[in-house]
Order: sequence, then C-alpha cells, then structure tokens
Amino acid sequence: MGFILLLALIPAVTCSPVFLPVDCTDLYNRGFGHSGVYSIYPAGPVSPVQVYCDMGSADDPDSGKWTVIQRRKDGTMNFYRGWDQYRTGFGQASGEYWLGLENIHVLSLRKSYELRIDMEDFDGNKAHVHYSSFSVGPEQDGYKLQFSGFKDGGAGDSLSEHNGQKFSTFDKDQDTSVTTSCAKTYQGGWWYGECHSVNANGAYLWGSSTYGIGINWRTWKGYEYSLKSIAMKIRPKQ
Repeated sequence: MGFILLLALIPAVTCSPVFLPVDCTDLYNRGFGHSGVYSIYPAGPVSPVQVYCDMGSADDPDSGKWTVIQRRKDGTMNFYRGWDQYRTGFGQASGEYWLGLENIHVLSLRKSYELRIDMEDFDGNKAHVHYSSFSVGPEQDGYKLQFSGFKDGGAGDSLSEHNGQKFSTFDKDQDTSVTTSCAKTYQGGWWYGECHSVNANGAYLWGSSTYGIGINWRTWKGYEYSLKSIAMKIRPKQ
C-alpha cells in the first residue's frame, strides 16, 4: 500500500517539444534579438545548419529577422566552385559563405519568403533591393530561381534577367547561352541566362573588374566594378 501511495505522489513528467528553429525569424520570435551565428533546422533535427542572422537595428524599420543565405565581404572565400559544393553549401557563417541550394530550396518549401539584397562599394556607398516573393525550386528542376514584387533601394532591378533561370556552375552548365559556359567565363556559380546582369558569386576583385567577372550589379555599378560586399537574405513574408 505504501508503494502505491508513493507512486501517486510522484508528479507526472510532461514532455515539451524541443525548439528547432526553421529560420532566423523563429529565433527572433523566441527572444534571440542579437545579430550573429545561430543553428537552424530547415530539414529537421538531424540536419542543423549554421547561418548568420541579421536581427536588425532600431534605426532601420525594414531590418530584422533575416536569414542570410549568401554573403561576400572581404574575399577570404573562393566562390568559383563546383556543383556539389554549391548544392550543399560552403564557407563560414561568421564570414563569407553560401548556405547551399538544397538548404535554400527546403526553406522555400517550409514558408513563403521575401528577399533583400544589400550591397556596398569601396567608397562606403550602400544600396539594396527588395522582392516580396522568393523561392528556389528542386534539384531536378535545376534549382530554378523565382521572385517577384520588386522594390528599389537604389541599386536598380538587375536581378530581373535571372528570374526563372536554372543554377549553373563550371561543371554543370544550365544557362541559356548557346555560345559559352557562363559560369566558366564569368568565374562564379549563379542563375545565369545569357549570361548575367548580376554576378554576386563572381571573383572578388577589390573595385576594378575585368568585364563581367567581378561581383557585378549592372544597374548600379556596371560590368567593370566589383563590389566590396553583397548579402542575400530572406525572411517569411510580412
């Protein structure tokens, strides 16, 4: 009888679900308000991914809750890489990196996202663009890029040429050019058409750029200027 009474006095254990953030917005909403490197789980508990979260600042109403999927800032990382690395991702979330096409695609399946791209030249001038809708399709469809709802932040809509394009690398040519491999010619991995108006993963060239090879944004700085920094970031639609 005493044993039964003892069991009755033991409180029941309630199992609460483990917090597995899909993206930086989930982290922000749980009180993680500081920008920095965090782990997210877009594909579930066995596949953590490190990302840089741009949690924003008080003086920028459009800032905050952004998951950075690509970042260039100092040339420390070589972005002229093959398909497998662009598929899985490379670099360090604390510095320059590419999140990975498969990770970006899986995120696209989990939520509806918007896209912001921030950029800066070597004179300290900054510009950005914003798209109200963004997604990347599955590998069997070439990780096709889709976006809409352009809003200009001073850079101009160079990216529109790449809408609907498949991703290409030097060892997997899926561009629409019949005369060249755009990834080989312009030394990057990107959603090339014939060939580009944006080359965010091109060579890091500290300003002056051989035509089309650097980190180019045609409608802001043209084809012969390579940007100091560029970052692509996504968050669930507001």
